[in-house]
Amino acid sequence: MAKIIVITSGKGGVGKTTSSASISTGLALKGNKTVVIDFDVGLRNLDLIMNCERRVVYDFVNVINGEATLNQALIKDKQTDNLFILPASQTRDKEALSKEGVEQVLNELAETFDYIICDSPAGIEHGAQMALYFADEAIIVTNPEVSSVRDSDRILGILQSKSRRAELALDPVKEHLLLTRYSPERVENGEMLAVEDVKEILAIKLLGVIPESKAVLTSSNSGVPVIHDQQTDAGKAYDDAVERLMGRERPHRFLTAQKKGFFKRMFKGSATA
Repeated sequence: MAKIIVITSGKGGVGKTTSSASISTGLALKGNKTVVIDFDVGLRNLDLIMNCERRVVYDFVNVINGEATLNQALIKDKQTDNLFILPASQTRDKEALSKEGVEQVLNELAETFDYIICDSPAGIEHGAQMALYFADEAIIVTNPEVSSVRDSDRILGILQSKSRRAELALDPVKEHLLLTRYSPERVENGEMLAVEDVKEILAIKLLGVIPESKAVLTSSNSGVPVIHDQQTDAGKAYDDAVERLMGRERPHRFLTAQKKGFFKRMFKGSATA
């Protein structure tokens, strides 16, 4: 039976679509048939990050409206076996996503896929609520700053009150915390919240910490999810997060600042003298 996972955030620009691309890719690389759906109708970006924007013919709304079949709209990823993308419409309104239509598409996908990843728009508007309504699990993406964490707390409240599982009094949506753009050096300087601070505020289990890295932006611009680059800390961190999502134990890395060696300290001292 397919597992439906929403990747969501209260605040925009926290790395949610980047995370959707890497997590869906990671699941597929580990042998799971995976589809990632862009719920951001009118402002789609997932197709750019997955490097398939020129291959979009039909979209999510076309399928809901009966204007195309799922087979026509699904795009097979060229870099990863077992991975498919269902793009959002660029021209429709978010209200085009109906609860009945979304449920019908998810039910059809569940017949053949192991994981259905829902890339939610930020915030609490209609598209975001459609993305999280049917979720079995939720990955809350947040940056280590007060406004981002506060907005994430509001998303948790919606998951706990307005999801299908909440409405039907089923087991609650399983919640995971993904902390992105984390810099231990900036935490030490008092410029960011520490991991433990964010965990204490949100009170959900930590799935992963993605370090601040130029590799994330480079990968996004080139249309290659950063998880493909296992030479980078960000790529390794996303791979760790996917392993934990699948129920495997992995120690958390990249949480503390690297100590500078003697020669680096001497070099810095001479450079500033």
